[in-house]
Amino acid sequence: MTVTKVAVIGAAGRMGREVVHALQQAEDLEAGPLLDLGDDLRAVGGADVAVVFSPPHVALEHVLACVDNGVHAVVGTTGWTAQNLDAVRSRLRGAGGVGVLVAPNFSLGAVLLMRFAAQAAEHFESVEVIELHHPDKVDAPSGTSQHTAQLVARAREKAGTGPCPDATTTELPGARGTRVDGVRVHSVRLRGLVAHQEVLLGAPGETLTLRHDSFDRACFMPGVLLGIRTVGQRPGLTVGLEHYLPS
Repeated sequence: MTVTKVAVIGAAGRMGREVVHALQQAEDLEAGPLLDLGDDLRAVGGADVAVVFSPPHVALEHVLACVDNGVHAVVGTTGWTAQNLDAVRSRLRGAGGVGVLVAPNFSLGAVLLMRFAAQAAEHFESVEVIELHHPDKVDAPSGTSQHTAQLVARAREKAGTGPCPDATTTELPGARGTRVDGVRVHSVRLRGLVAHQEVLLGAPGETLTLRHDSFDRACFMPGVLLGIRTVGQRPGLTVGLEHYLPS
């Protein structure tokens, strides 16, 4: 059996610790090196794959270090901008088959919710997204909700579905959330929550609510392990774990 050596960047964080524990339970994966802020990133060169759960302000630097060392990267840090993704694509062009997966969410249930929402959105006149997280989360809206809104908007554009009706002409700032590719996204931060998302869809005479709840960070680990085991077969940049799931 071939054993894949997996570096973890951000190993001291909540998600990093959960990843290390999951690696220790997998016979085909070996954890190490384990890195955090201030550690020498050249150490990733001894790994086959690196899992990156570092803070948003240093995530790009860490991913580029993986690419420069010829190491595939599975990235769970959220808050990626189009410019940062373009920087990764540019660096990958000369990286000789290195793969990078940037996943807004590693929960298989959350990924399926995104898929279902995109399928449903073209059939409903209205759609809005509500994401709910613990108050220690530093970014809003979440990467998951932004990715969901982008998938929904893309599906509606492809189907020729018009914009969602909204007669609002006056509002307090933020009352109607923010827009992501034309889709309204609302953020809730509340003690006691972990990670939750609803997609609300409406048409004359009916509504459809899709909801996913994450109660423990262990739910993200099957997706992380799928990413680790697959990223080497997918050179270049992939955004979204849904591309690793069967259609």
